[in-house]
Amino acid sequence: MKAMICGLSCAALFSATSIAQHSKEFVPDNVFTQGVEGPVFYKQHLYAVNFAEQGTIGKVDNNGKASLFLKLPNDSVGNGLQFDSQGNLYIADYVNHNILKVPANSKSVEVFAHNKTMNQPNDIAITKRGVLFASDPNWADATGKLWRINTDGSTQLLEDNMGTTNGVAVNNSNSKLYVNESVQRVIWQYDLDSELNISNKQPLITFDDHGMDGMRVDNQGNLYVARYGAGVILKISPAGKILQTYTLTGQHPTNVAFNDQQTKLFVTMQKRGAIEVIEF
Repeated sequence: MKAMICGLSCAALFSATSIAQHSKEFVPDNVFTQGVEGPVFYKQHLYAVNFAEQGTIGKVDNNGKASLFLKLPNDSVGNGLQFDSQGNLYIADYVNHNILKVPANSKSVEVFAHNKTMNQPNDIAITKRGVLFASDPNWADATGKLWRINTDGSTQLLEDNMGTTNGVAVNNSNSKLYVNESVQRVIWQYDLDSELNISNKQPLITFDDHGMDGMRVDNQGNLYVARYGAGVILKISPAGKILQTYTLTGQHPTNVAFNDQQTKLFVTMQKRGAIEVIEF
């Protein structure tokens, strides 16, 4: 796979030369629906959307046994998930244009943020202070938006007329924001200031084939990207260099999530309704 590395200069060209490592099965086929997405790890459990049927959230233990956590009301269907430091769960509800909230230690569901001009909030990233960033693609038009959702539930449109915004991630220091455009096959990097305002938008890396979906950043600032249709997860440095290729059993990874120690990376797999795991 050849990719243009677009760090600050956008001038260098690299290819993934590291030896591929392979994933293992964690949750078998068809335990989740083909809409499996939004993995997030919290208190020794993995959570993901669309367990057994659309509009649900599943909870998976360390042995890969999945069970129903809750069913969303009002025909809502979740996509991205994130927990804040207090244990509140946030859900991107693409059907009803909401960010939903499940308060800590409960299974009640409330609308945290709503904006009728959202296309379909898709993936979400959360900062240490609880501010969310949400991608908002319009697949029919191959366009998208980028939103900030503040801790009071207010919404702020950061960018309009982007490509099909999909994966979104922040680094641990909350100094960088990453947003990818699936159809246009580019990952954008933004600087975040102390108030979490974005600036200095730069292309990090672009690809010639296949799409992209969810992303996460590890403790060293490396970006892990689900390459939809390619059947791999890429590890990309903050400078935009491909460091590692992880080969999956399925071809359609939708998102990724680390365990607390970052010794495992969980990968949700569309079409199979399964979850794979990469162990480091």
